[in-house]
Formats: sequence, C-alpha cells, structure tokens
Amino acid sequence: MTGTKDNTPVHAAGCVLWRRSHVAEGLELCLVHRPKYDDWSHPKGKLKRGEDPLAGALREVEEESGYAVEPGAELPTVHYMANGRPKQVRYWAAEATTGGFTPNDEIDRILWLPPTAARLRLTQPRDRELVDELLATMRRA
Repeated sequence: MTGTKDNTPVHAAGCVLWRRSHVAEGLELCLVHRPKYDDWSHPKGKLKRGEDPLAGALREVEEESGYAVEPGAELPTVHYMANGRPKQVRYWAAEATTGGFTPNDEIDRILWLPPTAARLRLTQPRDRELVDELLATMRRA
C-alpha cells in the first residue's frame, strides 16, 4: 500500500530500575546510554509478538543492563510518537537483584545515580516523570 502510513502502535515495556545505595542512605536509579541516539533513558524495548508486557520488560532490562530484577508496582504507561508511529511503553518499578553490566552495540554505558541526579541526566521529560512516579510509589509502600 503505497502512500499509507502505519498508525499501528509500537508496544514496548521497561522498568525504572533501582537499588539501595552502597554509599549513602536512599536509592540509586539505573540509566542506560544508547549510542545510536546518544541519549540516557530507562531500560526498555519492543515486545516480541504475543509477549506478556511484564515478561518483556524483565527481558529487556536484563538484556540492556545485565541485571536480573524483582518487579514491583506498575508505573504509568507512556505514549509518544517514534519514527512517525505511535509508541506505547508500559513501565514497572524494579529492584536490581543480581548481575552486572557488559557493554554491547545497543547500550554502551549505564549509570547508577541518586534520583535527583538521574532526573537531570535523563534526556526525555517523559522519563523524568517516571522517576517521580517511582518515588511516590515507594513512599506509599
């Protein structure tokens, strides 16, 4: 079909990945750097056909960050346009349990930062809002 635009949403999932700080009281959030876009974001990725969104989020987080996680509360779904198509990303709070980062073609660096520094480093405002949602969820728990 020439000239038609595919408006089918791209479905993706990820996590706002956190761990208890080793040096100070509080939390550190994991941000991933994608060299293709030169941006800092939360680990996330496209779902495979028929994949459960939470299972996809956990798979993507482990692929991108190297960490296995314990999922927590679901956070707000983020909607935006990517390459001319609507994209929908479901997020969960997730605590890093075991693992370690190894650079790859998709993700060349990760950072563990306190929430305030993570908000400043994140490239997209929509990702910054997820930091606030994580902290609000943890305060309610």
